[in-house]
Amino acid sequence: MDDHPEPPTRRFFVALAPPDDAKDELARALQPAYAAYPLLRWNRIADWHITLAFLGELPSTAAPVLRSALPGAAASHPALRLALRGGGHFDGRLLWSGIDGDLDGLHRLATDVRELLRSCGLDFPDRPLRPHLTLARSRRDDPASVPLAAAGLADFAGRPWWTARLHLVASNTGRGPGPIRYRDLDSWPLNTTAPTGTDDAPADS
Repeated sequence: MDDHPEPPTRRFFVALAPPDDAKDELARALQPAYAAYPLLRWNRIADWHITLAFLGELPSTAAPVLRSALPGAAASHPALRLALRGGGHFDGRLLWSGIDGDLDGLHRLATDVRELLRSCGLDFPDRPLRPHLTLARSRRDDPASVPLAAAGLADFAGRPWWTARLHLVASNTGRGPGPIRYRDLDSWPLNTTAPTGTDDAPADS
């Protein structure tokens, strides 16, 4: 008997993922904040992604449609040279690290992914793209921790890296009690051909 049946709905998003060494670098920079602001709801490092299209809650049966559409979108875009830089917050409640590098390429990729998925009949919120990496959320009775933690990240400048894969991510469940965890369902390579005159070609990883 299957003790973990497929949930009827899941929350899906399409994203890029920093490599482990970039995440480790940011995690080290966050150590003082982890100690200073224990009331924040810190995201797991494994859940750190740069969201390109948040699809919201969809039937689990949407996964095959997404898996069919996204490989072509990935292959038609070059790998992106990005970096994690600084920090900020949304409305004093959500702490993030900023994204630096080829932001024009990032916006082009996000636009094409969103248009492609809508052409497949998928309906999802049309939110403006604000490239960031979500780190933590505050509790309602703790208005100060997120702005203070963001100020502590102001001078952070991570080393640049190539993001060479497009990821389809989904929650472990739909609506319901308990924490929501996310996992990669699949990923596909971007075009990793080195640009003309570039010595450090992106790796397909």
